[in-house]
Amino acid sequence: MGEYGEKETCGTICLKYLLFTFNFFFWLAGGAVMAVGIWTLVEKSDYISLLSSSTYAATAYILVIAGVIVMITGILGCCATFKERRNLLRTYFILLLCIFLLEILAGILAYIYYQQLSTELKQNLKDTMTMKYQQSGQEKVTNAVDKLQQEFKCCGSGNSSDWSGSDWIKSPDAENRFVPDSCCKTLTPRCGVRDHPSNIYKTEGGCIAKLENFIQAHLKIIGAVGLGIAFVQLFGMIFTCCLYKSLKAERY
Repeated sequence: MGEYGEKETCGTICLKYLLFTFNFFFWLAGGAVMAVGIWTLVEKSDYISLLSSSTYAATAYILVIAGVIVMITGILGCCATFKERRNLLRTYFILLLCIFLLEILAGILAYIYYQQLSTELKQNLKDTMTMKYQQSGQEKVTNAVDKLQQEFKCCGSGNSSDWSGSDWIKSPDAENRFVPDSCCKTLTPRCGVRDHPSNIYKTEGGCIAKLENFIQAHLKIIGAVGLGIAFVQLFGMIFTCCLYKSLKAERY
């Protein structure tokens, strides 16, 4: 029984169950979207500090916000569907549209940044690593660089010789190291005093190539999730419009 006490048609009943089913899966999708955003920000947040642009972080934040709104909207959609409240259906449709636009934005930002990433890393990563490593107030960058070199088995932005221009390596604090200890294949205190290939990573392309591949893979996930969920939402908006019109027709 709906808002006005009309007898339901078969079409209205079918639309209600279609929209309810959609909302159930939509709610699960919201959790997945939010999880991808949180995972990007929490698990890989160290690497965000190495990027000069905030676009990568922005796409993740958008997914988290969209995921939260999706889960709330899914519950609202179920209430609106079974209570047959047209004012709730209007609110539900507006929220769906807002989420749709947010996820399209996340997908577009991910695509644009994907295209710009290589240029940004080549222009900025070397300066970030050599000028900020082990400097006062740059603990986050220092930890990110150490984690990057150990996790991806690389040394320097392009190669290990990039560290020769480091402010820290030139200082007495380096204790005659040629590279940071995180460049070493076996991490031990002051292992960076020996820069022989048997001791440190000499990967061609250095950390730029490794970080670029890593971030591009995650941008593909972010873009695919955002655009994929946005596409699914089109069906939800169509079902909502159909149910709204059906309820309106029954009223009159």
